[in-house]
Amino acid sequence: MNRINLTHLRRMKAEQNKIAMLTAYDASFSYALEHAGVDVILVGDSLGMVIQGQESTLPVTVNDIIYHCQSVLRGSDTVFVIADMPFMSYANEDKAIANAARLMAEGGAHMVKLEGGTIMASTIKQLTERGIPVCAHLGLLPQSVHRVGGYRVQGRDAVTADELIRDAVALQDAGADMLVLECVPAALAKKVTNTLIIPVIGIGAGAECDGQVLVLYDMLGLTPGKRPRFSYDFLADTDSIQSAIAKYVVDVKSGQFPTIEQQY
Repeated sequence: MNRINLTHLRRMKAEQNKIAMLTAYDASFSYALEHAGVDVILVGDSLGMVIQGQESTLPVTVNDIIYHCQSVLRGSDTVFVIADMPFMSYANEDKAIANAARLMAEGGAHMVKLEGGTIMASTIKQLTERGIPVCAHLGLLPQSVHRVGGYRVQGRDAVTADELIRDAVALQDAGADMLVLECVPAALAKKVTNTLIIPVIGIGAGAECDGQVLVLYDMLGLTPGKRPRFSYDFLADTDSIQSAIAKYVVDVKSGQFPTIEQQY
């Protein structure tokens, strides 16, 4: 089987086939995810918290993402791999181009992901014009958690909801090929998903997105402390890690996850 590509993911949206995405950071989990039917692996800067034990994603470096991206690629043959661009690695357009090029050339990523609204449109345009596919990220932005005062749901009122929709359209117009929506009300996520022609992946954004993503360690119940409301411990319902990942894929693709309990 050939590796999944953007054409395949766009067709999945058009045909209303849900996209199952999870984070992974090494070859063994990459292999497990691929064989459970996961379509997309995100080498997320979440590794700073779940792998490195940091208090946030901010200390993660480009070299960290490259290392883990290389490991993920060695463990998979067919999944589409997205690499997070770490905090301040795209602070200006020249820096973004240089670091995104490293993530693809050295890390082997098929796409890079960056956070931010309309202010990032010019950067996305510069990247995509140079052949670098970009996944945008709106809603809760973990790299801006200190500025917004914690992990809070975004877009609850009409003004911020309209702003988020405008941002989504602007980023698509700039060339973004995918969008992650994090911690936004389900009704707003549905509106964004129906407005855009690119795949929209939700995390705490309801069941009407084109796909779902979770942090692997959250959905296996391994993350210490309180897990996000939008997550679910799939391992608690199954007898093995492989079965838990497979159940996640089935539940995403059938629309059984997320339930109303995991949305806002």
